[in-house]
Amino acid sequence: MTTPPEVFLLTLLFIGLVGGFITAVSPCVLPVLPLIFLSGGVPASGPDAGPARRSRPYAVMAGLVVSFSLITLFGTLVLGALPVPQDILRWAGLAVLLLLGVAMMFPAVQDLLERPFARIGQRQVGGGRGGFFLGLALGTVYVPCAGPVLAAITVAGATHRIGVDTVVLAVAFAVGTAIPLLFFALAGRRIGERVRAFRERQRGVRFVAGLTFVVLAFGLTFNVTDAVQRAVPDYTSRINDAIADPGIAGGLGSSRNHALRDCAEQPAPDLRDCGAAPPISGIQQWLNTPGNAPLTKDALSGKVVLVDFWAYSCINCQRAIEHVNAWYGKYRSDGLEVIGVHTPEYAFEHDPGNVKAGARRLGVEYPIALDNDFTTWGNFENQAWPTQYLIDARGRVRHVAVGEGGYTTTESLIRSLLTTAHPGIELPPPTDVPDNTPTDRNQTPEIPLGAGRSAAVVNGPLAVGTGTFHYPEAVLPGQAALTGTWDAGEEALTSGSDAGIKLNFFARDVYLDVGGKGTVTATVDGKTSTFAVSGAPDIRRVVSGNSSRLGDLTLTLSPGLTAYSFTFG
Repeated sequence: MTTPPEVFLLTLLFIGLVGGFITAVSPCVLPVLPLIFLSGGVPASGPDAGPARRSRPYAVMAGLVVSFSLITLFGTLVLGALPVPQDILRWAGLAVLLLLGVAMMFPAVQDLLERPFARIGQRQVGGGRGGFFLGLALGTVYVPCAGPVLAAITVAGATHRIGVDTVVLAVAFAVGTAIPLLFFALAGRRIGERVRAFRERQRGVRFVAGLTFVVLAFGLTFNVTDAVQRAVPDYTSRINDAIADPGIAGGLGSSRNHALRDCAEQPAPDLRDCGAAPPISGIQQWLNTPGNAPLTKDALSGKVVLVDFWAYSCINCQRAIEHVNAWYGKYRSDGLEVIGVHTPEYAFEHDPGNVKAGARRLGVEYPIALDNDFTTWGNFENQAWPTQYLIDARGRVRHVAVGEGGYTTTESLIRSLLTTAHPGIELPPPTDVPDNTPTDRNQTPEIPLGAGRSAAVVNGPLAVGTGTFHYPEAVLPGQAALTGTWDAGEEALTSGSDAGIKLNFFARDVYLDVGGKGTVTATVDGKTSTFAVSGAPDIRRVVSGNSSRLGDLTLTLSPGLTAYSFTFG
């Protein structure tokens, strides 16, 4: 049964509001709290000082809502089309905070800043309009705290599927964020109005507030505030995980093929009519075809086609590919074609050389289409790696398999479609590949390691830049912790001196997605092993077992290695 659009929009509205509220009371907001508090309490100057102070907290929050909403909705699209650094908005916001701080400290600078706005009625930097501009700047440095809801919006932007529902989620999140922050700003205003020292020493208060802006701008620039964030446990991470329904990302954007969406969301063990197969288009390069030329409609005419969305460093995809390889080898001569649509999860997976090397290691011989711009992913309205679409000889999608498992069912349906397409054909016996899909529901989920993706890193959250870490006293199940020097990027961590990771896991096998040149030393159950790393990022098994169990893993990485995530099996 398909969720009615109005119900889905109300669900998004609720999740956005709750997610924003939770983020605003989480440790990641600590660096901007002093700025929010002072934004309401700083005395304004000029004849409109009274009204300006009263309206200032609301102006700051309005600016933050507008800034956050626009950046999350369109930042990826706009910055991706411009030859500028992806973090330019954050740097611009920090520059504005620094400039506003200096203006509050020195009246001459304030007068200089106000001159361009004299004709449009801008009377003071500390007033309502100045508050709105301050909110705009705060939104740019606040974006990295957005967590799982921002991830859903970002995927919608990357796949060019920003619709009414995406806007509702983004704006609801921003409003939810603004509600508790507004209380801090109003508290600052209240103190500024009631405390005599604020009234009698306005010039001094403005100087101290400006100095606070300058200090925090530098702290955010050089990631000094990370130490404060790491010192406070993330008491909201479990709530964030609870509201981060994977179906939310799947629902963003208007669906063009409801039958296909229904087949993906309601899997069935038999053949269904999921609509005409969407086109495979926008492909940057083909691999494993004659001359690496694209597969044409004529070449696929009359064939049963399995379209497999995958990424070469995805452990779930790697386990599924064992079965896809076997089907291709078994039924290729009977009319089955397999197309592996490689849609990258990480930046390094955009590189055709990395994909080619990864496919070679996995023994992939069927055609591969590099879908770096998510065009074919969007055509199929796909939502996960791996996902397989089984298409009959008439070009209709008849089955969708999302995630791992169900391989016996998929193979049975492949055989059925081949028999229908070629009556009287004698097919070989079914394949006999073990199904290694994890079945333990307590297994630790994937742990990303990049800045903004590191909710499970207990001495995080991480911000882009270089930092020095120390192991905490305890690492709970499902958590990781860092020690030594690390350089954090948006997607990964690069090891510096004395770099190490502790991991408390529940799984049979543990994999680290890592690249570069060096060594990884793993210690678990008192046993130490060293693994050589060389080349493009790929997953490497660092713990191997016979059954799932609770374990403590300590990794030491030589300098220069880049770690992306932990996955489990």
